[in-house]
Amino acid sequence: MAQFTKETSATGAFVRQANRFTARPEPEPGRYRLVVSLACPWAHRAVIVRKLLNLEEDISLAVVDPIRDDRGWRFPTTDPVLGIDFLEQAYTKADPHYDGRVTVPALVDTTTGEVVTNDYPQLTLDFSLRWRPESTLYPEHLREEVDAWIEPIFQHVNNGVYKAGFATSQEAYEEAYTALFAELDRIEAHLREHEFLVGEQLTEADIRLWTTLVRFDAVYHGHFKCNRNKLTEMPNLWAYAKRLYAQFGDTVDWDHIKRHYYVTHHGINPTGIVPAGPDPEVWTRP
Repeated sequence: MAQFTKETSATGAFVRQANRFTARPEPEPGRYRLVVSLACPWAHRAVIVRKLLNLEEDISLAVVDPIRDDRGWRFPTTDPVLGIDFLEQAYTKADPHYDGRVTVPALVDTTTGEVVTNDYPQLTLDFSLRWRPESTLYPEHLREEVDAWIEPIFQHVNNGVYKAGFATSQEAYEEAYTALFAELDRIEAHLREHEFLVGEQLTEADIRLWTTLVRFDAVYHGHFKCNRNKLTEMPNLWAYAKRLYAQFGDTVDWDHIKRHYYVTHHGINPTGIVPAGPDPEVWTRP
């Protein structure tokens, strides 16, 4: 059974829906609220970039419950700023006819209560381009190289694990599995001689890759059947991932990550049992 029927092709491949809200508002400190799930890698990258660019006072943060029900992402209690219980309410306020999947991250205008953007790829870039033009995460002189990494990482790694995990045919699964590990092998080889993906400095490309890597052994390896090997068995990627964990590992919530994937993906894990491992302490051991 498909996890998301509307996003499953006739061949059993997972085809992620397009982002419906794509506005790029001008920065206005205090006006916007970033709604995230700490379980979601797309939202996690927004949390990291917001933190690294010191936007925490400019853009408030709301965290939804990791367990998504029939109405989608819900707040643990009524959100004190937006006054809503489900993120869906901000979506339908912006578009009463919206019938797609409600996704995070979402930037919500606190003056109207409407979602402004759920365009996660552009959102973090705009944090650098519009909110903090001095940012070194997406510098102009490296932008072409960063973009060259971002596209295959999205196709084969970020979205690749989902294409493997949500596939409903053997052919679609194996195609995604093969592309995923081919890309991880390419990155593993690159990291043999480089500390980062681009320019020997942390960029947007690293953050996008890392939010998938940090979930790999805990979720994607077993739950999504991406099990050729674990991240800990790829020495360069593992060392790289641990270096970045030392910088912003405090943004990781293992409980939210594991409960979300194992409890809400009923078609993949119908028992809802959450694995006890792996031990998160491996991320901080020398």
